[in-house]
Amino acid sequence: MKIGSGEMRGRRLHAPRGERTRPTSGRLKKSLFDVLAGRLPEARVLDLYAGSGALAFEAFSRGAAEAVVVERNRKACDSIRRNASELRLEERVEVLAMDVSSAVSKLRHRGDRFDVIFADPPYRSSEAEDLLVQLGDGRLFAEGGLLVLEHHHKRELRDRYGSLSRLRVLKAGESTLTLFGPE
Repeated sequence: MKIGSGEMRGRRLHAPRGERTRPTSGRLKKSLFDVLAGRLPEARVLDLYAGSGALAFEAFSRGAAEAVVVERNRKACDSIRRNASELRLEERVEVLAMDVSSAVSKLRHRGDRFDVIFADPPYRSSEAEDLLVQLGDGRLFAEGGLLVLEHHHKRELRDRYGSLSRLRVLKAGESTLTLFGPE
């Protein structure tokens, strides 16, 4: 995988061998980061179900200040740490090797807030809806914060989950990015 744009453009990211990941398509990622362009400079980013951490590293390439990356697969976490080190970002990346629900609870308890939250839960699970319900209280969002949820195009999502409202939908192939923000 490569970083597509920004100051780190073309840098190759490591991913664990043999792991089945579903990276965001290049076309969809480009559309997303075009939409996010004004939000990323100095942003605090949370990358849930991070895989290789590609979305967090792309956000860094476009000016993000720091990121918390959540991934329960230990090999993937090792790859994220290696990528952060090679990109000289290790002081700005916190890797949480745990399940997303536990990480969200931990971050809430610490009082963390984020400008952009990326989430790419497994397509064939109910985790997308569970996460939307969990984030619906808005406590992890900085003012004007945004959730970017990647999901299968056939997954039906409501317009509202607690304080989160659907703002925009981006589609490419079988993947959809739905953007939510707290009111």
